[in-house]
Order: sequence, then structure tokens, then C-alpha cells
Amino acid sequence: MTTRIVHLSDLHFGRDRPELAEPLIAAVDDLAPDLVAVSGDLTQRARIGQFRAARAFLERLPAPVLCVPGNHDTPLDNLLVRLLRPFGRYREHISHDLEPRLDVGDDVAVVGANTVNPLAWQRGRIGPRTVDRVCAAFRARSGEGPNVVVLHHPLEHAPGTDKALTRGAGRALAAFGACGAHVVLCGHLHNWHTAPGTVVRRTLLVQAGTSLSTRVRDEPNDFNLLTLDGRSATVERYTARDDASGFDHEGAYRFLRTDAGWEVDARG
Repeated sequence: MTTRIVHLSDLHFGRDRPELAEPLIAAVDDLAPDLVAVSGDLTQRARIGQFRAARAFLERLPAPVLCVPGNHDTPLDNLLVRLLRPFGRYREHISHDLEPRLDVGDDVAVVGANTVNPLAWQRGRIGPRTVDRVCAAFRARSGEGPNVVVLHHPLEHAPGTDKALTRGAGRALAAFGACGAHVVLCGHLHNWHTAPGTVVRRTLLVQAGTSLSTRVRDEPNDFNLLTLDGRSATVERYTARDDASGFDHEGAYRFLRTDAGWEVDARG
């Protein structure tokens, strides 16, 4: 059975490109995914109006949506709210569940993990309890997966990244590889990247840039389409046109899951 997941990230309502929202919704609609996964930073400053805009956008997407928060989804300019109710506005306007789970058909399990540390502005964290909960969900399943984790902060950085890696990332990635987390979807850096883990090749890391924000980093706005079919995975990247009239297919990257881990599919 083939499963198609659109992967959006870093929408940053409040510092978004309004002219790109309709083309993005249309592009997702044309792809007819089974699920839309949003890997955090729905807002720029976690303000109520920004969450309302994000909610209105999500409600127009043509498939079930699974979201996790990002570091921008906890208030920066209201310290009291940040300390006492860091996810209060997210829960009210997006989802009460910060770590949702959704089964797509009988074949694919998608589990969210909250990597936001309210006591740090940018750097994330992923603790043993979160890792254990994700792995327990996958171990409870029958069959070989595939299993997908959605989180905001990357668990591994591509060369040249100057931000600090998520606290607990190495331990989490090793555990995910051992418990059958086949794919991790993330964002945060506003750069696109996809590859098997450098150390843990059993997990395919798929990183989206920013789908709507003006805060691009020498890359166009983009999103991914992940197609899972048994032991194969195809990641297709779609990038925004310069005139914001739509998104174009940039390329397809095919991987095959072997007993040793993910490998580039030579047939692709």
C-alpha cells in the first residue's frame, strides 16, 4: 500500500508571505495526500492573531493534519506566559495534544514528538520519556512499518550548520533506529536536506525549509511530498516560484530500506 504525506514546516504566520498561501493550498490539494504533517513554528511570536491565522490555514488543507509545536510557538515577548503556560495558546488554537499520533490506513504510523524547550529560545531538547513513548508506539504495532516521527528540531545537522544541535539528539536517534522509527520529519533551520542518518542509517532524515515565511536562508520556500511504499521512500521537493504564483517540482530523491539501513535507490 502506498502512503503519501505532505510535509510542511515553519509557516511563521506573523512573518509569512500572504501571497503564497493560496498557491501552497492549491499545490497540496493537487497532490491529494493521505496526511499533511507540519513540523512546527506555525507562528512567528505565538500571538493569538497569528495562531488564528495558522488555524484558518490548516482548516483549508485537503487531508488530515498532524502538527507539533516549534520554538516560535511559545511566547517570546511575554515572559510570564512563557514560563507558566508556554503551550497554552498552541493548545487553544491548534491542538491540545502536543505529541499526536495518527495511523494512516493499516500500514503507516505517524507519531509527533515535542522538542521545544520553553527555557531556551532556539535550542530544542528531546528527553528519554519522549523517546520511550515514541518507541513504545512503534513496538506495539504488528508488521514492519513504515513508522514516521514528526518533530521540529533536527536530530542531526548537515555540514555547515551553525546552530546548536538538539539536546539529547544522539541518544534519541540511536533509540529511534533501534525501535523501528524509519523516517523523521523536521524543520527549524529553514534549509532543505534529506539523507539517511550519518551514524544511524536505519532512520531517514527529511528536513523541510520554510513553506511560507519571509525568513528564507538563500533557499526558496518549499515543502516535501513523502511517498512510502513498503521498503521504499521517495522524497519530492516542491519550491516556490519567484513570482509566488505557485510551486514547482524541484526533484525526487529515492531511498530503499535494507537490513543495514537506508540506501540511495540506484534505480532512481
